[in-house]
Amino acid sequence: MSRPLRIGMLAGEASGDILGSRVLRALRQHYPDLQAEGIGGPLMQAEGFHSLWPMERLSVMGFVEPLKRLPELLGIRRGLYRHFRDNPPDIFLGIDSPDFVLALEGRLRALGIPTAHLVSPSVWAWRQGRIKRIRRSVDHMLCLFPFETGIYRENGVPATCVGHPLAEEIEPEQDRAALRRALGLPETGRLVALLPGSRRGEVELLGPLFLDAARALQQRLPDLHWVIPAAGPERRAQLAALLEDAGGLDCSLLSGQSREAMAAADAVLLASGTATLEACLLQRPMVVAYRMAPLSWALVSRLVRSPFAALPNILAGRALVPELLQADATPAALADALEGLLEQPATRESQVAGLASIRDSLALGFAERCVEALQTLLPGEGG
Repeated sequence: MSRPLRIGMLAGEASGDILGSRVLRALRQHYPDLQAEGIGGPLMQAEGFHSLWPMERLSVMGFVEPLKRLPELLGIRRGLYRHFRDNPPDIFLGIDSPDFVLALEGRLRALGIPTAHLVSPSVWAWRQGRIKRIRRSVDHMLCLFPFETGIYRENGVPATCVGHPLAEEIEPEQDRAALRRALGLPETGRLVALLPGSRRGEVELLGPLFLDAARALQQRLPDLHWVIPAAGPERRAQLAALLEDAGGLDCSLLSGQSREAMAAADAVLLASGTATLEACLLQRPMVVAYRMAPLSWALVSRLVRSPFAALPNILAGRALVPELLQADATPAALADALEGLLEQPATRESQVAGLASIRDSLALGFAERCVEALQTLLPGEGG
């Protein structure tokens, strides 16, 4: 371009700030005079990004808090619209936070500003009607996972799989003895990591279940050692109380370090969620489980269309890892599934091979793929 490239961006939470900073760094390799503004966090700002509002003002969770903050959130979105209307960027990139960002993308697109969105909403799993809104709002969807692009192309939305940056960061081949040493865990013998979730409600439902499964399996395999990485001081206190009640379990409780604990383990029992992606990329044999309140389960089971809950199974398109949900998640069933991974080399090796294949499908050069997709929307550069 004959002048500096101007890009508008919006990241509403820490995970988006991480992704946005990588995209900015790669863009600046192509456009050294890049001008980038909107809303972003400290990592994006470290890449020269100008945040017009603090990102923290958008970081709200749950159902009640967003309603309380709705006037402020709507005011920020109106302010962003007016700013970009009066100072049009060459392109606008929204990152995740679809409930907030898509409406802004739609209004900017109506002004003739090319729009892209990074991180697909889970339209393949539920609320598929959102695809119509996305088609009105987004010129190009940047997907983290390969299976996501099909539904967009079927509905007339250009989409590119850019891969997942964690696939380029997480190294599966690690010195497990050194990791165990650093974590203060036994360097010999078999180790199983338990990750019952990061929220209080998850730990209330899954913590006792996981510990009961561990005790059942330890009766069969007494040489096992267990490790639980706690997600913060509150979860550590909660888990410590559960361990006292469990009694007799050869278990270590860590503060954080969940990725290291999984890498050091021979197998992992974990809640369905984002940690399953890390376990997948570490190529750790795993069993996935989840429970929720009966009413919530009744609603979710009717809304979700995906045949699988565990991300490795969704990515593989088959039952690669055991997933035990709600009534199927019993101590005996979890213990049996873990025992199969620990005692049957063929079962373990087959799962690990499938996880390695998923890793290869996600290691695509995330940042550069994002740049290439964005360039298709720039006049004279491929669009």
